[in-house]
Amino acid sequence: MTAINRLPRSAISHDTERPAPRWAVATAHAVPLVLLPQCLWRLPFAFDFDMGMIDPNAPAMPPWYWAVPYVFGLSVLSEALALLSLGLVRRWGEVAPAWLPVIGGKRVPPLAAIVPATIGGLITTAVSGSFLLAWLHVGGFHALGYSDVRWELLAKVCIGLGGLWGPMVLALTYAYYVRRCRPARV
Repeated sequence: MTAINRLPRSAISHDTERPAPRWAVATAHAVPLVLLPQCLWRLPFAFDFDMGMIDPNAPAMPPWYWAVPYVFGLSVLSEALALLSLGLVRRWGEVAPAWLPVIGGKRVPPLAAIVPATIGGLITTAVSGSFLLAWLHVGGFHALGYSDVRWELLAKVCIGLGGLWGPMVLALTYAYYVRRCRPARV
């Protein structure tokens, strides 16, 4: 028996109205972690380090005072959005936290979480799917070159892990829908 199976139900479901499946709780916690390598991969670009990429059509890197906040901001925003997936398995995805103005303490309508999570999951799946199609050299999609096979492997691992973000969010959204919108089984 694993340690997670011995936890009391409230420790697993985070006091949700109906308990979230264990796989969903584990997946929600994994989403920010699978996105982290892609966010870290992006950071050297802020300092004009190309990570071995060869792109003859690449525009000149903007000045550091624009590139650094943009790249760091994009990484922080990505991780913040990834952390929102926890709301699909926690109480704050069902009842807005009391500290929020206007909506604090009110029940969250299921569609208010399902619609944006579905749209976000589909968009991130489409974007990461285009990377996959480029890496597989499917017609019309072109991948960038790398100066060394090690850089290419590192890029594919970091960006490829981030490609799991969309499908994971879609799976979590479905679990949220089942938990919030379908009648409970007795």
